[in-house]
Amino acid sequence: MKNDRLEVVDALRGFALLAIVLIHNVEHYNMIGQPELLPEWLGRLDEQVETAIFFLLAGKAYATFSLLFGFSFYIQLRNQRARGGDFKGRFAWRMVLLIFFSQLHALFYNGDILLLYAFMGFTLIAVCDWSDRKVFLLATICLLQPVEWIRVVCGLINPDFKSYGDLFYTYYLRAMPILEHGTLPEVLYSNITDGQLFSNLWQIENGRLFQVPALFMFGMLLGRRNYFVRSDGSVKFWKKILAGASFAFIPLYLLQKYVPGFFESQAVVMPLQIVLPSLSNFAFMAILVSSFTLFWFAADGYKFQRLLIPYGRMSLTNYIGQSIIGGFIYWGCGLGLYPYTGATACLLIGIAIFTVQLFFSRWWLARHKQGVLESLWRKGMWIGKKSPV
Repeated sequence: MKNDRLEVVDALRGFALLAIVLIHNVEHYNMIGQPELLPEWLGRLDEQVETAIFFLLAGKAYATFSLLFGFSFYIQLRNQRARGGDFKGRFAWRMVLLIFFSQLHALFYNGDILLLYAFMGFTLIAVCDWSDRKVFLLATICLLQPVEWIRVVCGLINPDFKSYGDLFYTYYLRAMPILEHGTLPEVLYSNITDGQLFSNLWQIENGRLFQVPALFMFGMLLGRRNYFVRSDGSVKFWKKILAGASFAFIPLYLLQKYVPGFFESQAVVMPLQIVLPSLSNFAFMAILVSSFTLFWFAADGYKFQRLLIPYGRMSLTNYIGQSIIGGFIYWGCGLGLYPYTGATACLLIGIAIFTVQLFFSRWWLARHKQGVLESLWRKGMWIGKKSPV
């Protein structure tokens, strides 16, 4: 039962990583734009591919990854408590180490999310001893984006109400020319300075300061309730999630698409354009996760799902590796392909990156217990104390 749960989670994490690499490639790793000198038919195909990729995966892949982050915390906490230890201190140190990994990643990609994960991970320490009911209530409040609704009310009262929303854009404009024309040292310096500000301000201004801890806490609750372990109760739970999320997604998507258009004041429009897509993406993510899990339960993992297990087991290595490879392919200091590749070509490149990393993951894990960076992270976390098996 334990292995089944861990395998479905590894496969699901691998699916999220695959989705992330496809999205980031379509975005040219933040070199946003479309090539101009393409045949008309290919331009139309690119538009359809980009629309499909963003509809199916954007906002859902990272949400799935975040959900599983909280689940993994619970498994580590539970295992240490079963041995008579308290994992909270070690997990705090684990988050400090994640800050260092985030800075490594930020050197090569100015869209890093690991720094936010590292700081938001401390919320799990704060709530790990709470009851399920209290954790669920707090997670739900965070998911509903309370600050954004306050901004909506302020905007309705005063249409000239000024608030944040585009502070990140200044640093984005400074970073993009460097990605386009800069040398490698210039790109690395830009990424770790302007890129850090651009990336993290964008996340703060787009609701992730509340959404990420909400997803972490929901993931922790999934672990507590053993919902990734196949049982009659788990199957029933995921069927309810699938039905409820499917029912909620359509109205949420329509609200996201049309409601902001009823208002002229940007003080109202901007927070609505954060909270409504956030809820819509959460519902669609729940559809994807529940469907994936139910498929797994039906056949103890279909072949296409089991294919993803080694990719998910090396999530940190593959996530950072994706960015290094992708930046080299698209940015000016590398191959500089961003002006020549539309969404269709980028999708194929993303699949190629995934394939190479998958073969490497299988080869590496046949010889080692953990991935490259995963092993370093674990050794660093247990420094000064014998690592548990």
